[in-house]
Amino acid sequence: MPDTTHPNPGNLGNLPPETHSFVGRRAELARLQAALDPEGGSAARLVSVVGVGGVGKTRLALRAAAEVRDAYPDGVWLTELSPLHTPGLVDLAVMETLRLADQSTRPVLDVIIEWAHGKRLLLVLDSCEHLLADCAKVAAALLSRVPGLRILVTSRERLALPGEEVLALEPLPVDGRTGDSAPVGDAVTLFAERAAAAGRPLADDDPAARATAAAVCRRLDGIPLALELAAARLADLTLDQLHARLGERLPSPSELPSPLDLLTSAPGERPPRHQTLRTAIGWSHELCAPLERLLWARLSVFTGGFCEETVQQVCAGGPLAPERIPGLLARLVAQSIVLPDPVISARYRMLDTVREYGTDWLYALGEERAVRRRHREHYARLAHQGCAEWNTGRQVAWCERVLSEHANFRAAVESALAEPDREAAVEMAGHVGFLWRHCGYLREAAHCLDQALAADPPPGHGRTLALWSRGAVAILQGDQEAAANWAVRCADAARDQGSPVAAVAAVYLRGGQLALTSRQAEAIAVLAAAPQLPIQDDAFGAAQLQVRLALSLAHVLLGEYERGREVADEVRTASRKQGEYWCGAFADYLIAQADLAHGDTPAAVNGARTSIAGHALLHNTVGAAMSLDLLAAAIVTTGDAHRAARLLGIGTRLWELTGRAQMDSPDLIATRRTCELRVRERLGDTAYASGYGAGLAMSYDEGIAYATSVQ
Repeated sequence: MPDTTHPNPGNLGNLPPETHSFVGRRAELARLQAALDPEGGSAARLVSVVGVGGVGKTRLALRAAAEVRDAYPDGVWLTELSPLHTPGLVDLAVMETLRLADQSTRPVLDVIIEWAHGKRLLLVLDSCEHLLADCAKVAAALLSRVPGLRILVTSRERLALPGEEVLALEPLPVDGRTGDSAPVGDAVTLFAERAAAAGRPLADDDPAARATAAAVCRRLDGIPLALELAAARLADLTLDQLHARLGERLPSPSELPSPLDLLTSAPGERPPRHQTLRTAIGWSHELCAPLERLLWARLSVFTGGFCEETVQQVCAGGPLAPERIPGLLARLVAQSIVLPDPVISARYRMLDTVREYGTDWLYALGEERAVRRRHREHYARLAHQGCAEWNTGRQVAWCERVLSEHANFRAAVESALAEPDREAAVEMAGHVGFLWRHCGYLREAAHCLDQALAADPPPGHGRTLALWSRGAVAILQGDQEAAANWAVRCADAARDQGSPVAAVAAVYLRGGQLALTSRQAEAIAVLAAAPQLPIQDDAFGAAQLQVRLALSLAHVLLGEYERGREVADEVRTASRKQGEYWCGAFADYLIAQADLAHGDTPAAVNGARTSIAGHALLHNTVGAAMSLDLLAAAIVTTGDAHRAARLLGIGTRLWELTGRAQMDSPDLIATRRTCELRVRERLGDTAYASGYGAGLAMSYDEGIAYATSVQ
């Protein structure tokens, strides 16, 4: 019988909520739980669930992971690899899953391993079949150097690593097992549940209907995805009509497989079940109205999900009018071709096998290149708009948009870089790189910007912004030598472009680099010389504010608190006028720093909390960590050393996520160390360790909530 209970969510990790009941798989689930239980005696640290497409590998893996999450105090983390198409980025995907806002240039695996040292966590690598070599490389490296790590894999093929325990997942049984009290197997139970959801419940007292349902399940080989697609058709067909049409449409096993069978098959496996799934999807496709089929095909260009508005922009054209798309999309959702996103409302996704069928059909229609171009152009426009409105009240909304559309932006940038138009490629890389830099994707920003700039693009706004973004990334990554180099190139590009605002923006790269290498006097001279032009609403407007922020920071680090506060107050005023948060939160931090130095502890506490809240809105881990260090220093001054110790622990966890404690700034490191010594002196070693450990054990969200609460 189905299990409709949902595991209680844990504090750490990113497992999505279950959206449907979990049917059957009792033996498989028990075996996975035993294999993944660190206390259960299983020697396997790598467990792979393998099987044909649509057989339910991900559902089983996620349920098992949820059941054992209490055994992993540092979290159960899901890395979805189906949106990833570029080899060599699996390690980066894992780092992003773990929410490591790494600011360094070290090898990604080294960053993950250092962070995971001494931790106990479970990593789920979902849909590995198209990146087997990369997944095997990453898994082998992590398992060899992180003793507290276990990895659960779902794939159509095993990784073929030593010690890998493989669970070959078979389709659901159609007939009840010997000894079962239920007269039907799990396949029929699943089909009946989905039939009821489609408005066609199967009556328990109707043996004929149950027999027909079993025949349908048998015809579909008990493959869960095929069953769900078929059951969704009961909204339009009777059960008898469904059974009859399946009999007409499904071929015999002797018929040749199609290209999709090659995508869903693993070497050495028999083709009939793959063919059954392919033809079940094809049958569902055939029952769609012509415009529904066309939309299905065009939706296959999206990576990592989509919203209705974007679908209208990318998929409309020819017979598919924009105003028809909401209704057609709703029809595809009703037929289980398109699925609602389990986390983000008003957003949708497609299962891999369904999307693969759409890709095949799009190619057969001769539309693949054209629709992919529309996808690329849409995200180029979106990135341009995001940069144009970044320094405004829409900044938080744009940050959330960048995070949700990250996979699509990546695909669009890769597509642009593959085209011969260097100007368009650097324009897009500059815009996306700027947004990624401010939303925490530093490594991907550096990667795409390096590729675009290596092609020696022509002068213009796009090239100047790309150079600025690349230098700004280098500053946050601690590569100050590279930042100085990019600063020179950006200044030259701004001069060639003839843009005074771009020239001011370029000053940030040089001045910021000097300030973070303890050359504050030089930084002040460079930054103070930049003209103060009217603040723009766009990316360079944000850079203008960052010039003033860097100047304030240099004054504060030099001990010139009054002047630093004056400049930061100018930035805060301009930030509030613009409606933006990124620079405003840093300005709050610097003002609070000056307040603390002048003995106004209540103002410093409030300012630090305000800064943390602002940084949290934009998922700015570095800014939040800096402000946490300051808040701890202010709180201990009030006499609450216990709370200060806990705040230091929370701050350490956030700095661990960045990979660079205190941004490797000697001044920031010294300030943090002074605070730690003061708190330890007040509490004693035992009490300090207890409070610090409690903070360190908090999740990111718990830590932010604790820090910003007033007690």
